[in-house]
Order: sequence, then structure tokens, then C-alpha cells
Amino acid sequence: MGTTRDRLARLRPAAAAARRRVVAFPWGAARRFVLLQALMLWQGGFLFYVTFVVPTGTAVLGSAAAQGVITRRVTDALNGCGVAGLALLALELALTRDPVARRTAARWWLFAFAAFCQYCLFTFHLLLDAFMDPTGRVVVIAPPFYPVHRMYLWASTLQWAAGLALAWLTLRAWASEDGGGGQSRPG
Repeated sequence: MGTTRDRLARLRPAAAAARRRVVAFPWGAARRFVLLQALMLWQGGFLFYVTFVVPTGTAVLGSAAAQGVITRRVTDALNGCGVAGLALLALELALTRDPVARRTAARWWLFAFAAFCQYCLFTFHLLLDAFMDPTGRVVVIAPPFYPVHRMYLWASTLQWAAGLALAWLTLRAWASEDGGGGQSRPG
């Protein structure tokens, strides 16, 4: 049988093999999955809303003003999704080890632009609310309302475009980080 020391020495290789079989949780894959879900909710939600909900709501409710009452509430949620998406993008940018420096720089610049657009959206939203009655159903200060609304629409559209470019470059960065290509060119 041998001594206790001999028995432990025989068990060590089996214990080491058991430890090697334990699979670590794939934090990188989980992080990527959460970011992907957040981007789909934020960017996809925006695209679905402007493509289908606004035109349908305007037709069903009979006016853009009536649809605007709904849009005013929905944009609060979209802006919240934007903040969450941007926070997750910042984390991903800090953690991804993309070997292509130009792509990393482009991703940071796009992130900064999208964050600036988000700031503008919050500012424009506050201004638009100030131009309306307390119930948010009637525009009471019309002359500045429509130019600010147009700026809101442009900031939303530019942020969406930056989000698309960020998503594309992030997928390319992940491929490079994983050794699957995308290393030779920044886009």
C-alpha cells in the first residue's frame, strides 16, 4: 500500500488531469454576445421604429402630431438603449485586442462621434419638450420646434450610421483578435 505520501503522489496526476478537464466560462464570448444583443436592440429598434412604426402610426392615428405623442415616449427608451449600448461598446473597445491599430483608432473615433450624437439627442429632446405644453401633446412654441426636431432627426440618423460602421469594424476586430483574418486592412 505504501505511506500516505506515496498514495498522495499517485493521486496528484489524476487530480491535475481533472483540473485540466474543467472548462472555464467563455467570458469573451459572453461579453461579445451581450454587446451584440444590445446593439441589435438599440440600432435595430431605431431602424424598425423609423421604417415601420412611425409611418404606420401616422396613417392609423391620422396625423404626424398624434404620432409625435407616441414618439416622444419611445425616444426616451431608445435613448436609454443608446446609453447602454455605448457603455458596452466602450467596455468592448477597451477589452478587444485588435492587432490593426488604424481600425482600433477608427472604432474609438466612431464611438466618440456616436457618444456626441447621444449627447445632442438628450439636449434636443429637452428643448423639444420645452417647446410643448406640459402634457406633451401640443407644440406651443412652433418657430424653433421644427428646426430642432430636424436636428434631432439628423443626429439620430448620423448616430445610426456610426453604429453600423462600429458594428462592422467590431466584427472585423473580433475576427482579427481570434486569428481569423481581417488583419491586413482597417475596414
